[in-house]
Amino acid sequence: MAEAHPGRVGRRLAAIVAADVAGYSRLMGLDEVGTARTLREHRKITDALVAKHGGRLVKTTGDGVLLEFPSVVDAVECAVAVQAVMAERNNGVPEDRRMLYRIGVNLADILIEGDDILGDGVNVAARLEGIAEPGGMAGALTGRPWQGLRPVRVDVQSEGVRDRMSPRDAVSSPTRIQGARASTDRRMRRRRCR
Repeated sequence: MAEAHPGRVGRRLAAIVAADVAGYSRLMGLDEVGTARTLREHRKITDALVAKHGGRLVKTTGDGVLLEFPSVVDAVECAVAVQAVMAERNNGVPEDRRMLYRIGVNLADILIEGDDILGDGVNVAARLEGIAEPGGMAGALTGRPWQGLRPVRVDVQSEGVRDRMSPRDAVSSPTRIQGARASTDRRMRRRRCR
């Protein structure tokens, strides 16, 4: 395809996931070696979940990861699975030592540069990750990705994009930001915010 259109930038539609550990610098300050070791142990588990859900690790950035999925439903299900396994792994860990991921999910057209992905869609996923609560996720998604989840323990809430991000920081058209957080309750709980 590149030969047919020389100079043309490759693009594809993808679900982009940006994730990082909330308060990682603070954790490193408390115990640098132990924190690095714990992150490596968590990553073994979470990387396996990414592969199980058909995702691809694009890159790591210290405590953060950039992932690509061909399906937004798989991306959201993976994010929920990661948060659930992290909640289990943090059980019994002192609160000030817990590793809690913040996850942003965005469905967008991306630019392809070798094995890397670029563009506004990636930037939005990173910004959504930044507004997600520790142990939670945020996504500029509506409908099927959130409703199509298999029964899991998760709270789902909806907030207008203007409540948390300025339009120039996120997207130029009206978008709903969905948020989810792993729940310790055995029942699936859903709530809508205004």
